[in-house]
Amino acid sequence: MQSGSAAQAGVQWRDLGSLQEIHTNEKEVTEKEVTLHLLPGEQLLCEASTVLKYVQEDSCQHGVYGRLVCTDFKIAFLGDDESALDNDETQFKNKVVGENDITLHCVDQIYGVFDEKKKTLFGQLKKYPEKLIIHCKDLRVFQFCLRYTKEEEVKRIVSGIIHHTQAPKLLKRLFLFSYATAAQNNTVTDPKNHTIMFDTLKDWCWELERTKGNMKYKAVSVNEGYKVCERLPAYFVVPTPLPEENVQRFQGHGIPGHSHMGGGMVKQGHMPRIRTVNLNGTVEEHRIFVASMSVNNDLTSLLLFLFLDNSTEFWDTDIKWFSLLESSSWLDIIRRCLKKAIEITECMEAQNMNVLLLEENASDLCCLISSLVQLMMDPHCRTRIGFQSLIQKEWVMGGHCFLDRCNHLRQNDKEEVPVFLLFLDCVWQLVHQHPPAFEFTETYLTVLSDSLYIPIFSTFFFNSPHQKDTNMGREGQDTQSKPLNLLTVWDWSVQFEPKAQTLLKNPLYVEKPKLDKGQRKGMRFKHQRQLSLPLTQSKSSPKRGFFREETDHLIKNLLGKRISKLINSSDELQDNFREFYDSWHSKPTDYHGLLLPHIEGPEIKVWAQRYLRWIPEAQILGGSRVATMSKLLEMIEEVQSLQEKIDERHHSQQAPQAEAPCLLRNSARLSSLFPFALLQRHSSKPVLPTSGWKALGDEDDLAKREDEFVDLGDV
Repeated sequence: MQSGSAAQAGVQWRDLGSLQEIHTNEKEVTEKEVTLHLLPGEQLLCEASTVLKYVQEDSCQHGVYGRLVCTDFKIAFLGDDESALDNDETQFKNKVVGENDITLHCVDQIYGVFDEKKKTLFGQLKKYPEKLIIHCKDLRVFQFCLRYTKEEEVKRIVSGIIHHTQAPKLLKRLFLFSYATAAQNNTVTDPKNHTIMFDTLKDWCWELERTKGNMKYKAVSVNEGYKVCERLPAYFVVPTPLPEENVQRFQGHGIPGHSHMGGGMVKQGHMPRIRTVNLNGTVEEHRIFVASMSVNNDLTSLLLFLFLDNSTEFWDTDIKWFSLLESSSWLDIIRRCLKKAIEITECMEAQNMNVLLLEENASDLCCLISSLVQLMMDPHCRTRIGFQSLIQKEWVMGGHCFLDRCNHLRQNDKEEVPVFLLFLDCVWQLVHQHPPAFEFTETYLTVLSDSLYIPIFSTFFFNSPHQKDTNMGREGQDTQSKPLNLLTVWDWSVQFEPKAQTLLKNPLYVEKPKLDKGQRKGMRFKHQRQLSLPLTQSKSSPKRGFFREETDHLIKNLLGKRISKLINSSDELQDNFREFYDSWHSKPTDYHGLLLPHIEGPEIKVWAQRYLRWIPEAQILGGSRVATMSKLLEMIEEVQSLQEKIDERHHSQQAPQAEAPCLLRNSARLSSLFPFALLQRHSSKPVLPTSGWKALGDEDDLAKREDEFVDLGDV
């Protein structure tokens, strides 16, 4: 295959047909039998031997022989490439999903190369490819050469992968249930996981007490057993003046307050269209509810609009990808989300107003904006436990349709919209701008986004609490069968060893000082809002892509079903917004008080660790923030050592603080995309090609093109 057509296949291989050119020798092929590790309930479906996996290392392409297998949980490549790794080097390894593993839910697109032409693979094939390219939702790209594999094995493995990753599925056929059934007696929860799940009335009462919202709001159990609405959680919060018996009159439509934060921030779905006034008293109850929110504070209305743009004309050109990323509006959408959250915060903080969020089902942008507001106003949500509890309350119990929005069942591509990933990207902007304010790191956010596609955790695989409880057997008629105990993603010990988990905690986090009783009495929360989110369709507009091969699935995933014209700000807030925003940024930052992001254009960055971590060219070796972090940790260790010596002299019983991760000890061996990339390590991810790089030659030529690169440490 020539280099020109190789670009279509995703990598500029000099000659795919030449074993010598890719640094493999047929005489040296000695496939070592690597053990396939299976999870409880996992079954091998098909496999192929003598598969060549392409590897990119220091601008030199080579291949690794091994077996390609497909189970009911993952696609895995078992090759003899472990010798390339330093066994003494501590690795940030996931215990569930290995470096060469792809969960079936993480597969985005599958391509085949036929006679040097790349085609999308789906359905039944009449002809099988000589090369298989798998694009993943976590931005990895795997390329396998099947030329040296037996024809029968090629048919089995290609057909099996296509079927098990693209065919529509039934919910009960997900591996989630196979794993839960097989591991039923071996599931051990982490005793250190104190995340509030909000699946009991006690949890909601505790939240009301914590946020000082129990004077105006109350937790209700009217939906216990999902008698009122299957879309809502069994327990939620409503304004105190609203009688519980009146909640039933809403019949699941527009019930106010099924999620809230503190004094006056309430979410509500759209009221049904009613032709007859006071039909079943619904309109009257809604009027009473609105009046109840306006008793102590003014009530304001903010409007949000969500449009899904299914544009497909992304690849007309292939130029500088940062410019195209900007033209895709993804960064601008993030900016507008943050701006809207600041506007709502200004309403509550400066104007002491109540705010009611309205959306068709109050389960997409209501979840996103409400969560951002709480992150800005409530320092508890910036701790790891607080952040996890926030996601449980606003997203899981708030009825965000993870099953549909992530398209886990492959039943409806039109419903797939990365709303939760958009939220995590917004959170990353805050973490990037104010690191000491957050107990968790960007690595935590990255692995959390990866966990969306690991089907052993129940957190992101249901559309509602009712759907989860019903399929777990808790709401079923069969009382003799034992309900399944599904894992939650918050038990990080399932995925990572203790040493690796230290990279999820921010060592520079500023602990909140303890307050005496007098100080606590002066604290109160003010949280109120209102939004409206009709789901309507906008006219599709052609967009152009970036990272032509490695990230076309990112464009299609994030922007192919693009969230455009996300927020239409209301005029009422514009007059006061700039004054509030400028005033806050002119003062020193209180990391345990109100926290606002910078939203000017240059301040909104690309989340490099999430999107570019598998691309060797995107790394800054020994540089960026990781080098600064390494030096700071060395200083922290010295201070801790001195403190311990002082404590020993005073016979102190103070427990030693946690040791800094040893992976950060030598910044010269790290890269800007740490911990997903190390300097002295093979990159198993393909080279990033663009049309501008097709003729890359020597170092002088590369220097002439340096304007195409940006310091990703500041991106």
